[in-house]
Amino acid sequence: MSSYTSGNSSANIKRVTTHQMQAMKARGEKIAMLTAYDYSMARLIDEAGIDIILVGDSASNVMAGNETTLPITLDQMIYHATSVVRAVKRAFVMVDLPFGSYQGNSSEALRSAIRIMKESGAHGIKVEGGREIKDSVVRIISAGVPVMGHLGLTPQSIYQFGTYSVRAREEDEADKLIDDAVLLQECGCFGIVLEKVPASLAKKVSERLTIPTVGIGAGAHTDGQVLVMHDMLGITQDFNPRFLRRYADLKTIIDQAVKGYINDVKTIDFPAEDESY
Repeated sequence: MSSYTSGNSSANIKRVTTHQMQAMKARGEKIAMLTAYDYSMARLIDEAGIDIILVGDSASNVMAGNETTLPITLDQMIYHATSVVRAVKRAFVMVDLPFGSYQGNSSEALRSAIRIMKESGAHGIKVEGGREIKDSVVRIISAGVPVMGHLGLTPQSIYQFGTYSVRAREEDEADKLIDDAVLLQECGCFGIVLEKVPASLAKKVSERLTIPTVGIGAGAHTDGQVLVMHDMLGITQDFNPRFLRRYADLKTIIDQAVKGYINDVKTIDFPAEDESY
């Protein structure tokens, strides 16, 4: 049974929670996650029935035009998260802790997580890494903040990796990923994102864990999938990884609409008499 009840009344809308995500995994219902960074788009995808909205640090790329996710600040993440939360009636809203806001020490991590929860009204946070951030994860969860982990390709560590290629192909790295996934579960994480790892490894991890896994470039055997909204809607066109499926071509639609508007303005076709006061 889906956690969404049809009907227009807000009384019919049931919030997605960590408990419901656990139940979805148990009954084999896949979890659908997309990113959003502003009120208007968050409202649209929430009304469409998305389970989780991730206010991703990918806002650094698609909203601010940065090359990596590293430059975005905690204040900027809170701004985006606040805008999204205002729009959402059903989805679970999760926010990335940005680079530098939790890796240093567990006290700083807790302060960052509490700021996001108190100032934005979000429902949980996501962090990248395994054993190396264990103390931060434990401290955040002990304060009552839901935490989702993120393993495999972790974009905040891109300069360490030096490449966006598939992670954990080698046995040693795969074993570490499995160990980290189990550790994060034991720490109390409610789920784990697996990014750009072999499908066979993602399947193994998903079957090993009792908490849900959400994949991106990790095959079909995770408990859910996540994509960046701008990528799957075809707003961005210069990013073409193997795992990306585009469900629309909004770049072309927007281009045609804007050119039509420009033409109508210049030819004095717009505004018409019935569009004037």
